[in-house]
Amino acid sequence: MLAWLRIARSAPHVRFYCYTKAISRFLRLVEPDRPANFLWCASLGGKEDHLVDRERMRHADVFPTVEALESAGYSDQSASDLLAVLGDQRVGIPANRGTAKKFGASFGELQRQRDEQLRAKNVRAARRAALSAA
Repeated sequence: MLAWLRIARSAPHVRFYCYTKAISRFLRLVEPDRPANFLWCASLGGKEDHLVDRERMRHADVFPTVEALESAGYSDQSASDLLAVLGDQRVGIPANRGTAKKFGASFGELQRQRDEQLRAKNVRAARRAALSAA
């Protein structure tokens, strides 16, 4: 990451952009001194989704259909990938196949469901441990 930031600084006439699920790394390494020509978009559907401020941060989510992304208030970036970093803050990517289409939910929603299942599992495990310690 630091090497890419050095490269971006050395070529101010070139626009660099990327998607990332490594939100904590980008907040720690990129945001304190981000080059103006380095743009990034948080990609939902990862373990660090909880770090994405969906009201303030540019972010993308993959939806099963264009209709689903539009009804969720996201802008379709199908016309150009550059819309992910130059267009609206809430970027929708329609799935052409795979997980989002198969399960009928966005990657962000699937991750929220998984996180909730893990939280519930951890609560149950903590209760069992407390009972067996008593």
